[in-house]
Amino acid sequence: MSSSVDKSSGTQSLLTGQNIVYAGIAWAVVSMLFFLLFSVKAPGEDYPFWYSFSTYILECLPFLGAALLCYRNWRSPQIASGRNVWLGIGLGMFFYFIANLIFGIWELYFGLDPDVSPADFFYVISYICIGWGMILAVLPRRLNLEWKQWLTVGLIAALGIALAVWVLLAPPVAVESEAETSLWLTTEQATETPSPLLVASTVPQVAVSPTELAVTPPAEAPEATNLPSWVISLDKALSPLSRTLNFVYIVFDVFLLIIASTLLLAFWGGRFAQSWRMIAAATFSLYIADMGFKVYDALAKARGQEYESGGLLDVFFIFSAVLFAIGAALEYDVSSRSRRSPRRRT
Repeated sequence: MSSSVDKSSGTQSLLTGQNIVYAGIAWAVVSMLFFLLFSVKAPGEDYPFWYSFSTYILECLPFLGAALLCYRNWRSPQIASGRNVWLGIGLGMFFYFIANLIFGIWELYFGLDPDVSPADFFYVISYICIGWGMILAVLPRRLNLEWKQWLTVGLIAALGIALAVWVLLAPPVAVESEAETSLWLTTEQATETPSPLLVASTVPQVAVSPTELAVTPPAEAPEATNLPSWVISLDKALSPLSRTLNFVYIVFDVFLLIIASTLLLAFWGGRFAQSWRMIAAATFSLYIADMGFKVYDALAKARGQEYESGGLLDVFFIFSAVLFAIGAALEYDVSSRSRRSPRRRT
């Protein structure tokens, strides 16, 4: 019995707020250095498997750790901001972890980079849970913000909405496909033939029509046939939901940005200011990562390419998870200390 008590007390001594802050900072620095060193690739090339797999490890573990720390807050009756607050945020972290696992299998194992995957179902649930937890943190408190603070929230909301609308409504740049470009160049060479030798070399190329080029099967077709039939059918069924999901993600991002700004100003200077500053910074990082993903994805589609995860801005997903974990740990420490040290009577 005493050994189990010693083990639990030893575990609690390791999971102090200071230790978790140091571990989170170290994880964030290592992740940033890893992305800076290896995220640059030559145009047209794919990331190697070891790099993509490492990015998923660096991202998944902090979300799992944040979920466990939020679960600890939910179980503690001493949490001042409310147990259900951390239940919502913790569920959001857990579903985000599950979504990353599914998306990693979809991308690394099946070799797909779809607009919509089964992971998006869990991503949407995670946003709903995080928003629910942050709303519960705001509702019981009276927001006595000054007009300057409300103006700050309004400016942040306006900038966030403007960026979201630009990403959503920006028209794609027209880019010719390789077949159309090669056919156009061949036709130009045929009309500017300076010598009979060049005419003879270009006539067979001009004879190729666009319909024949369209009928030619792509080089990736044999690889797609190796996928299970249920994966192919599910991919085709989910593809039409791409634009709707992009709109849903943007709405959630802007909503969380506004809530985080309000929480940051409401808790500024209070006893629990540090933990909610971390939560607000985590939400800002999540917004930056999501918007960066959508911008790069739109640019890749405009060039006729597919966006591959693992870019430099993906490190903000890791920052978000680390900051959520640090915020949960600081909240637990402050709540525990405030209940353990009552005022002495004089």
